[in-house]
Amino acid sequence: MLFSRLQGLRAQRLLLFSLLLLTAWEAGSGQLHYSVPEEAKHGTFVGRIAQDLGLELAELVPRLFRVASKDRGDLLEVNLQNGILFVNSRIDREELCGRSAECSIHLEVIVDRPLQVFHVEVKVKDINDNPPVFKGPEQRIFIPENRQLDSRFPLEGAVDADIGANSLLTYTLSPTDYFSLKVETTEELSKSLSLELRKSLDREETPELQLFLTATDGGKPELEGRIRLQITVLDVNDNAPLFDQAVYRAQLVESTAKGTLVTTLNASDADEGVNGEVVFSFGNDISLDVQEKFKVDSISGEIRVVGDLDYEKTKSYEIQVKAVDKGTPPMSNHCKVLVKVLDINDNAPELAITSLSLPIKENAPLSTVIALIKVSDLDSGVNGQVTCSLTPHVPFKLMSTFKNYYSLVLDSALDRETTADYKVVVTARDGGSPSLWATASVSVEVADVNDNAPAFAQPEYTVFVKENNPPGSHIFTVSAMDVDAQENALVSYSLVERRVGERLLSSYVSVHAESGKVFALQPLDHEELELLQFQVSARDAGVPSLGSNVTLQVFVLDENDNAPTLLPHGTVGAGSSVSELVPRSVGSGHVVTKVRAVDTDSGYNAWLSYELQHAVGSRSPFRVGLYTGEISTTRSLDEVDAARQRLIVLVKDHGEPALTTTVTVLVSLVENSQAPKTSSRALVDATGHEASLVTVNVYLIIAICAVSSLLVLTLLLYTALRCSAMSPGGACAPGKPMLVCSSAVGSWSYSQQRRQRCALERVHPRPTSWPSAPAYPKVLNQQKRDNHP
Repeated sequence: MLFSRLQGLRAQRLLLFSLLLLTAWEAGSGQLHYSVPEEAKHGTFVGRIAQDLGLELAELVPRLFRVASKDRGDLLEVNLQNGILFVNSRIDREELCGRSAECSIHLEVIVDRPLQVFHVEVKVKDINDNPPVFKGPEQRIFIPENRQLDSRFPLEGAVDADIGANSLLTYTLSPTDYFSLKVETTEELSKSLSLELRKSLDREETPELQLFLTATDGGKPELEGRIRLQITVLDVNDNAPLFDQAVYRAQLVESTAKGTLVTTLNASDADEGVNGEVVFSFGNDISLDVQEKFKVDSISGEIRVVGDLDYEKTKSYEIQVKAVDKGTPPMSNHCKVLVKVLDINDNAPELAITSLSLPIKENAPLSTVIALIKVSDLDSGVNGQVTCSLTPHVPFKLMSTFKNYYSLVLDSALDRETTADYKVVVTARDGGSPSLWATASVSVEVADVNDNAPAFAQPEYTVFVKENNPPGSHIFTVSAMDVDAQENALVSYSLVERRVGERLLSSYVSVHAESGKVFALQPLDHEELELLQFQVSARDAGVPSLGSNVTLQVFVLDENDNAPTLLPHGTVGAGSSVSELVPRSVGSGHVVTKVRAVDTDSGYNAWLSYELQHAVGSRSPFRVGLYTGEISTTRSLDEVDAARQRLIVLVKDHGEPALTTTVTVLVSLVENSQAPKTSSRALVDATGHEASLVTVNVYLIIAICAVSSLLVLTLLLYTALRCSAMSPGGACAPGKPMLVCSSAVGSWSYSQQRRQRCALERVHPRPTSWPSAPAYPKVLNQQKRDNHP
């Protein structure tokens, strides 16, 4: 006994091993195929799914390897340690697929980073685990004794829940001389069983017969079911109703209204009277579904629709109808009604969007998978053929990856600064007429990358700042915009360090890293530095960081902070007082001497005027030129004029407020005989004046050369900076920088065309008391000639 049990266990293991060896898989159109027998035990090996998909075991967990199924998801499972697909719970093919010829479990295997989806089909193989089953323990058959030989009496067959060879039933009848078993098979209908009378019956001799009908399936091992046939021999009503055809056929669309006539049965009975009256009814083995959908009129034989038909649930109905007469005992006959349900387009497509990979970076490569889309339609044929389309004018497209599976992929480049979010609408439309459609929307957010550098409104700014500004004063604010988002748009500012003369730029100005405010760290001196040109850099916080520069030209405006200074040459020195001898015989307009002074300021602040400070009540015979500084007589000298004249000359600039200096000229009136000799004085004056002129001319030439060199250098530097700020085309086209004049009350702007005028008016504003416009340059030129002989 123990040996036979071990033999059986070994045979079962060999059978299971053989089934596993026959498990076939293939990678076709992105799908794996496996097979597993139903009722397999927990842990039964199905396939090495990780290996077959080309995945490494070490990457299953990091890449979020997971299995999803639209069927029962607990039937199969994957061991993430070894990548083996195994049976997780009991698989009953009959429960899963009913009597469908094909039974498969469809799995979706999804891995991330990058997103991939695989389709796995596990075919469930049928085993012979269901025996044939009859509806009841027995069937009662009433046969009149006068029935002719070869008469047939229908029997109800058995049902096997298995499929294929396991459900192929063969019937055997227990031995008897009176009946033989007839089995009729067609391609469309199930087997029809009947007893054929082979020997005449005699109720008085044999009133009852008890036979057994056995149904055996084609499985290995074979399973069988049995029913008892209880045959009663009748003595009366020896003609059964007869249908005009054995099978009635009808076709109905699934939208057929209730009350629609399916067919009309016609049965006749050769008997007369009550024995010939026929009553129609459904067979005893009719299903509840048929009873809910159809109804037969017992008198007329009309079969009508009483329920809703649905092609997607049931495609055909096989109805057994019985005709029974009213004889005693009643006699009956059977026929079959085959109703085929025709499909109409009554189901819209269904969309399911899964495995979203959002947001997507704006620099994502083309064909990046964004989402997986599954479509389905319960209709069949053309009505179930679904096509998908996208919202027009979006940078995405649909790619068919498998039957009814699509991937939403990137089709063209993205730019978050242009469009930061897309609402993608997927439309699924079937091929019916009229077609039905469904939509699903996906909001695709575009993630920012640092692809835009901060940009200034213009490449160059010109700023005017008054000299002697307080240390730390705000002179300008630079601002750059970055169209990126978050940290990629966070801009910080810094100086582009360089040397200004002997000092670093950072000793003059600084810039606030966050606000972009530019501050003067020390008082600026127009006489020391007229133009301070530098660059400010703006960089974002992206990785890698991007940046750009802007040029600032800071012109230091002059203030009246220097008083006039007397020149130490000429007939009047730089002392507090000067003595001059004037003959009394000179007439009106005689030039006594000339006061010369300069102002280190510029423009209006350096324009000097001269005037005499008269004593109270005195009437001086002298005057001083307003702009020339020449002291001359206003009239002929009289004897009454004092011999010593004290003239105080006030030299004043035109600044606000004006600064002044004074010089005292002592004029002694002498007689002609006391006047110095002309030749001697002239020689001394000529010698001294000539020496003074030589010295002044040398200084003047040096100053002019220095100023000219500085001007040329400034122009060359300005041109080079302008060219470097232009586009890479190589041409230095004139730009349109903004001119910003900074003052105590605020800032204002002028166009590039008015820059020269703005600078001139700020340096040399025209007062109301000045001469007319043509006379102003003449006065300045005259003053330069007077002050610099």
